Amino acid sequence: MVNEFLQKAGKNLEAARLCFENALYDASAGRAYFAAFQAAVAALLHAGEQHGKFDHKWVQATFSEKLIKRRKMFPGRFRAYLIEMQGLRNVADYKRGTISKNKAGEQLRRAEEIVAEIGKELLTC
Repeated sequence: MVNEFLQKAGKNLEAARLCFENALYDASAGRAYFAAFQAAVAALLHAGEQHGKFDHKWVQATFSEKLIKRRKMFPGRFRAYLIEMQGLRNVADYKRGTISKNKAGEQLRRAEEIVAEIGKELLTC
């Protein structure tokens, strides 16, 4: 299941890139968040954390507490990334207006960083 979530993260990251390249910034922001979210799920599964449903709040809290704070597997900034990225995704999907190119680009860069770092960590274990 770890590999499945890493693959989902990779596919969503690619979708985020394609959307960004085609000026679909709202869609890019959403896919970038889900790439980061699914990578975090993969990391939690790899660490032995089980949960019936991988809701956003649980994933963010458990990833932060157990993999960042306690085990120090990932940089502390990833905690803020996940929360802020979900916020931007919520704006893109549920609010009036659109996401700017700059914000979508930052969202994509953060997702790339999280997916790469988690992928690297899981492959070296």
